[in-house]
Amino acid sequence: MYLVESKGGAIVCMLFSLFFLGTWPAIMTLLERRGRLPQHTYLDYSITNLLAAVIIAFSFGEIGKSTPESPNFLTQLSQDNWPSVMFAMAGGVVLSIGNLSTQYAWAFVGLSVVEVITSSITVVIGTTLNYFLDDKINRAEILFPGVGCFLIAVCLGSAVHSSNAADNKTKLKNLSNDNKLETVDTGSSTTKEEFPNNGVWEGYFDWTGYNFLCWFCFSLFSPAFNLATNDQWHALKKGVPKLVVYTAFFWFSVSCFVLAIILNVIFLYRPVLNLPKSTLRAYVNDWNGRGWAFLAGLLCGFGNGLQFMGGQAAGYAAADAVQALPLVSTFWGIVIFKEYRKSSRRTYILLTSMLSMFIVAVGVLMASSGHRK
Repeated sequence: MYLVESKGGAIVCMLFSLFFLGTWPAIMTLLERRGRLPQHTYLDYSITNLLAAVIIAFSFGEIGKSTPESPNFLTQLSQDNWPSVMFAMAGGVVLSIGNLSTQYAWAFVGLSVVEVITSSITVVIGTTLNYFLDDKINRAEILFPGVGCFLIAVCLGSAVHSSNAADNKTKLKNLSNDNKLETVDTGSSTTKEEFPNNGVWEGYFDWTGYNFLCWFCFSLFSPAFNLATNDQWHALKKGVPKLVVYTAFFWFSVSCFVLAIILNVIFLYRPVLNLPKSTLRAYVNDWNGRGWAFLAGLLCGFGNGLQFMGGQAAGYAAADAVQALPLVSTFWGIVIFKEYRKSSRRTYILLTSMLSMFIVAVGVLMASSGHRK
C-alpha cells in the first residue's frame, strides 16, 4: 500500500485537489445553464465519483505488501472495523447532502457566490474541529492566521458580488434605454443570458437560510473522515488496525453514492423548485452533456481522495486549504461564464483583492502542515 508521508508530497496532493475541487462545480454549472436537468447530471456525476474511489482503492490501496499495521484495501474489507466504517460513511452522507444543496443553489445565485459561502463555513468549523482531532499537530500560530486570511477573502468576496450586482443593474438599465430590451419577437429576455444568475442577491438570503443546514454539512465531512482513519475516540476493538485512507475513502464514497442515487431518483418523479418531471428511461436516454457530467464526478472523486491523502500525512486542518476552491471556481466563472464582463473598476479592484487573499490563505494554511506520527 502506498502512503503519502512527506510534507512536500502532502502539499502536492492538496494543490491538485484544490484544482479538481474548484473545477467540477464549473462543469456542473455549465450543464445547468445549457438546460440539462440537474437530476440527470447528478446521477451521472455520482457514478464516476464512486468510480474514482474504486480506482484509488485498487491502485494506491493495493500497491506493495499488506502488513498488520497497514493492511491493503482488500485485506481490510474483511476486518472487524465497522465503527470506523460508520464514521467514514457518515462523512459521505453529509457531503452528499451538501453537494445536492449546492447543485440547486448554483442556479439561484451563481457559481462564485455559492462557493464562497460553502468554503467559508467549511474552513471555519471544519478546520477548527480537525485541529483538535489531530492532537494539534498543525502549527496553530500559522493555521489560524490562515483561517483569518480566508475569512478576509470571504468578506471581500461578498463585496465583489454586491458590487457586481450593482454593475449588472446599471448594464440592464442601459440596455433598456438603448435597445428597449427587444424581446417582443423572441419571447424571452436577453438579460438572462447576457447576465445570468451571478449577483442576484434578491433571492440570496432566503436561499441561504433555507440551505444553511445543508451547507453546514460541508464542515463535518472532513472531521468525520478524520475520525474514521485515526480512531481518536477509540471505537475499534483492541488489535484491530485503523482504517487506511483508501478503505475509508471507499466506504465514504459508497454512502455518498447510495444517498445521491436514492434522492435523485426520487427527484426525477418528484422534482423540487418547479423543475420538469423526468423518468429513469428519460435519464438513460439523455446523452446531452453526459460526458461532461462523468468528468465532473471523476474530478470531484479524485479531488476528495487527494485531499484525504494529504490530510492523513500532514493533518486534516492543513488539508482544508483545498476549500479555497473559490479561487479556482471564480477563475472559471470569469473565463467560461463571463461573470464580471464590463464590470466597474471598483469591482475589478475588489475581485483582484479577493483572489490575492485566497492565494495568501492557501499558502498559509499549507505552511501549517505538520507530520502525523
